[in-house]
Amino acid sequence: MASSPQLLTTFLFTLFINVTIYHKTEALKVVDPTDGFISLPLNQSNFEIQRPYNVPVDQRYSYVDGVHKMWVFDTDKPHFPASNTRPRTELRIEGYDYSSGVWQFEGYGYVPSGTSGVCIMQVFGAQLHATTLMLRVYNGNLSYYKNPVIVPNIDNRWFKLNVIHDVEASKVTVFIDGVQMFETDGRGGSDHFFKCGVYTQDDASHRMESRWKGIKILKKD
Repeated sequence: MASSPQLLTTFLFTLFINVTIYHKTEALKVVDPTDGFISLPLNQSNFEIQRPYNVPVDQRYSYVDGVHKMWVFDTDKPHFPASNTRPRTELRIEGYDYSSGVWQFEGYGYVPSGTSGVCIMQVFGAQLHATTLMLRVYNGNLSYYKNPVIVPNIDNRWFKLNVIHDVEASKVTVFIDGVQMFETDGRGGSDHFFKCGVYTQDDASHRMESRWKGIKILKKD
């Protein structure tokens, strides 16, 4: 028969395991991030296509069967001649710039394998930086800027992305497939908007591509 200390140790270990499993289950709970938000009207006129200035749009962007496909090469020009930024092909959401409130981007993304060193979504605008949030892909992993990794092995599959930016609370929350995967502080600033696509970062692959569908912009009711 087990002694009292052994029984206590077994009980505490079992309790620890159960609590750990509970918290992990809670952390991975699938929710509807759009609950309490209003979906705003959005059509092609709200999408400004930013691409290398010296090539036609159709050489870096296509829209077929509801899918926005964007690609760029690391040797491409920036999106306008005077810019010293790196190559990009992005959808810049027009008509919904914001400076206050709680806003949300929703979209289904796809990153083919081989695409690396690239930003696929950003919340533009910050106090001391250009952006409040960058979601980048490095070697198939989705990360907040260069680290930490938010979701490994994100490539070669469709994923649902929801990004919530609470300006007053200075919080940014990232959901993948309805599961909250990341939360961080905001970075200040008074003018923000959403972008998605491909924007070259460090250690980039020669060709970068991402695809997007079902894009929505929402605002807290």
